[in-house]
Amino acid sequence: MKVRWIPGDSVFANSYIFGNILVDAGVMPMAVAPYKEAIETIVLSHCHFDHTARVREIAHMCRAKVAIHKADARGLIEDAHSLSMHFGARSPGIAPDIVLSEGDSIGDLLVFHTPGHTQGSICLYSERDKALISGDTVFADGYFGRYDFPGGSRTELSRSLDRLSLLDVEGLYAGHGEPTDEGGSRRIAAAQGLMKSGYG
Repeated sequence: MKVRWIPGDSVFANSYIFGNILVDAGVMPMAVAPYKEAIETIVLSHCHFDHTARVREIAHMCRAKVAIHKADARGLIEDAHSLSMHFGARSPGIAPDIVLSEGDSIGDLLVFHTPGHTQGSICLYSERDKALISGDTVFADGYFGRYDFPGGSRTELSRSLDRLSLLDVEGLYAGHGEPTDEGGSRRIAAAQGLMKSGYG
């Protein structure tokens, strides 16, 4: 199945459509509007405001349920966890309809709990398509997400990269930057090597 990229604007994160799932909701609702009839679930890769800013409006427009990992659910309400104050804004102020855990499935996507950027960061993997939607855990340029925000951990992020390195990944669709349709495993390995070298 094709992963459709909706580029983020300025500091706001990319969104992706995979079947009837929208991953992340920092983009403007009008960017999602052409697909609103197809979207049934919005999955948030983590609770930071650049990924969740428009989730309330987009969920209403699409009549979609909102899902997030249980460890990041409070970031939809608590400003300190969402970092919304860095954007001069407030958290979305909603409770999730679905609380995710490691090993859950959303459609054809398998949930991997990959803490390190936040406590509840997740990646979504399609084994059939060899596609990984990675939030801010790992980027297509071979770098990894920041771990210096509240709830972040270099040790946990390193473990998460080790887990992801075991997957067979072609398409790597990250929260920021341009995604890639090929060579995802090599890019994850590059991030893993960078982490182990002590960089960052």
